[in-house]
Amino acid sequence: MNDTLKAAIWMSGAILSFTSMAIAGRAVSLELDTFEIMMYRSFIGIVLVVGVATMAGTLREITSRNLGLHLIRNISHFAGQNLWFFAITAIPLAQVFALEFTSPIWAILLSPLLLGERLRPIGLLAALIGFIGILIVARPTPQSVDIGQIAAATAAIGFALSAIFTRKLTRTESITCILFYLAVMQAGLGLLFAGFDGDIALPSWESLPWIILISCAGLVAHFCLTTALSLAPAAAVMPIDFIRLPLIAVVGMTLYGEPLDIWVLVGATIIFAGNYLNILSQIRSTTATR
Repeated sequence: MNDTLKAAIWMSGAILSFTSMAIAGRAVSLELDTFEIMMYRSFIGIVLVVGVATMAGTLREITSRNLGLHLIRNISHFAGQNLWFFAITAIPLAQVFALEFTSPIWAILLSPLLLGERLRPIGLLAALIGFIGILIVARPTPQSVDIGQIAAATAAIGFALSAIFTRKLTRTESITCILFYLAVMQAGLGLLFAGFDGDIALPSWESLPWIILISCAGLVAHFCLTTALSLAPAAAVMPIDFIRLPLIAVVGMTLYGEPLDIWVLVGATIIFAGNYLNILSQIRSTTATR
């Protein structure tokens, strides 16, 4: 089995995990708010990360040398994930996933400011193409601005910031260290915001399996995605990830009676084209400098 096929199998795991997380998020949304979902997810995540790290012998890799950067990274991810959980209850799932695909576009625009990377003309073109895709997906008018669409689009910015700070952390920290502080810090943030009104709802026995699924699916999705990218270039992996959109559109139509909006698929395809153009440009640039 070649590496590209292995990457495709790992990406299938990521796609199924992201999809199951959306379904589970909707299932518990009537009982728990987004802060409570994140809090319980993170507490379960602590148990999972520590348990796996203990078995793998990587607990010693957890250090405290970059706590400030871990905190910034996790605030960004916490904000993005909360907005994402809200969005999946407010608008069709296909729209949420389509707008989520703009995260790499935001990373292109923000990396020069936060990482000192050079903004190339092709990156600006990719961002422009992605913005056109956003307009097609959302089709905003003064009468139709939707809070769910705004939440999903803003969540993509949070995910982009999280990816940028993660990239910075990976220069010195291990995956175990990053995931440990992901779970611990977001558990603290979840507890703080969930308890702000003095009322933290306990999950029912019916909701508990869904919360466990959310926690496991989130960790598995990112592990599968990272593994796939280690086996094959982004140019090969990203088209596979795009399968998430038609899959979630079918899930939304089947489980929730959501209409299949062709313009969401068109806009998402344009967003994907902008991202893919940037990836191909980076690959050619890297090849030319060798």
